[in-house]
Amino acid sequence: MNDKKAGTTMRHDNSRPTGRPIRLLATTATVSLLASGACVALAPSTSQAHAATATVAKVLSLNENGDLHLTSKHGFTLNEQGRASGTVGGTIYVHLSIVSSSRVTAELSIYPSGGSITAHGSASYHKESTQARFSGSMSIERGTGSYAHAQGSGLSFSGTIARSNDAITVHVAGRAVD
Repeated sequence: MNDKKAGTTMRHDNSRPTGRPIRLLATTATVSLLASGACVALAPSTSQAHAATATVAKVLSLNENGDLHLTSKHGFTLNEQGRASGTVGGTIYVHLSIVSSSRVTAELSIYPSGGSITAHGSASYHKESTQARFSGSMSIERGTGSYAHAQGSGLSFSGTIARSNDAITVHVAGRAVD
């Protein structure tokens, strides 16, 4: 279509959608899917029409338990290794640091078949006669391989430390997406 304005010709090409309606479509899809509880990842299509596509993420209900043994101790940091069982299972490593008389922090790495998941957490800490207990929350920091897109926050993180040999048990539970 040609319009005459002050002696110039302007061409209007309606054969291809602009970026604005696509962004609106993607935003509307995101809001709708998040409101329904679904987890999605949006990626632009490389087609000439520039259509938005949605990929549904896999939701994991994590429920991991691990019995670990002390591999080394540096000051107030316990380095532990063991076997995790539960949703993903695999070898588990925990670096548990006692940061005060009432708090611990932890880095947890689990190596299921096909990748790894690493999380960080913080918990309250209470000493008892034969053990200490901790309870708090944890967030997934990164993943590799099959778990490269793993995400999760507000995961429940709890366990015990045997005062006789510093062996720990750990429990992580909550919803994550991959």
